[in-house]
Amino acid sequence: MQTIHLSFPAGTSIDIPEAQAVAIGDFDGVHLGHQDVIHHALSIARRESIASAIMTFDPHPREVLGLAGYSRYLAPLPERLERFAALGVDRTYIVHFDRAFASVSPERFVEEMLMPLRIHTVVVGFDFTFGHKGKGTVDTLRELGRDRMQVDVIKPFNLEGDKVSSTLIRESLHMGHLERAERFLGRYYSICGTVVHGEGRGSTIGVPTANVEVAMPYVIPKSGVYAVRAHVHGHIHAGVMNIGVKPTFGGAGPEVLEVHVLDFKGNLYGEELRVEFVHYLRGEVRFGSVEELVAQIQQDIEHARKVLSDKRNE
Repeated sequence: MQTIHLSFPAGTSIDIPEAQAVAIGDFDGVHLGHQDVIHHALSIARRESIASAIMTFDPHPREVLGLAGYSRYLAPLPERLERFAALGVDRTYIVHFDRAFASVSPERFVEEMLMPLRIHTVVVGFDFTFGHKGKGTVDTLRELGRDRMQVDVIKPFNLEGDKVSSTLIRESLHMGHLERAERFLGRYYSICGTVVHGEGRGSTIGVPTANVEVAMPYVIPKSGVYAVRAHVHGHIHAGVMNIGVKPTFGGAGPEVLEVHVLDFKGNLYGEELRVEFVHYLRGEVRFGSVEELVAQIQQDIEHARKVLSDKRNE
């Protein structure tokens, strides 16, 4: 997949070799609703024998506009690009979003950002807005693009009575409702980070853990204990992850992410680890003694084994 960075205005010097069907959106998470929009663009591209493309924005417009909670992502940009490529998209345009771009009128967005890209069809979700203060709607887009490009608007993607959205997925993760997040994403929610040295306390109590340092700005799920799948050296292992401040040992300092990878022996320091969140087991608790904590961890491990085994057999 070709990746092209753009700033407003796109200009006429961009070398666009062919017409294209372009899906436009933030696509944070690349959830099932986003995939529906993207698949529609791919279908048009195949039918018309033209290129397929995505236009996304970085940083997230809501982050730039100061809306709470949008400094973290369900899928940071590098992961979004991987998922776009996996869907079979030919190219992705990454538009730099800043306050100056936020003030651009709907008319200028169409004329100076979309028209230079030789767009055959624009595909957007039903609630797509653009331009200064979101004044541009899908009807505006149709009017401004009349006789020059087709505009296809995709209906809401509903599951079990809920409109699939990044907002609901974020809420689900913050509440520990992983199953709903999984349904909306079409996959387990996951984060990727590097294993770093921690306090080494896990090894002293017989439960070695890998401390995961997350460099990209992921949405971090609710604090507590999770049954997870850890991708290690190309293999998937069952695991138990704790997100929190370890209150039994004082609870001071920032929240940490540590995972006990089951049935694994070896050194993970410096390794990149992807962790898929499968099931929320319990909240973080302060125990009266280390012995009580270890006993609970053993219960967590057995619970996680059962949950993950049941998931494999579904």
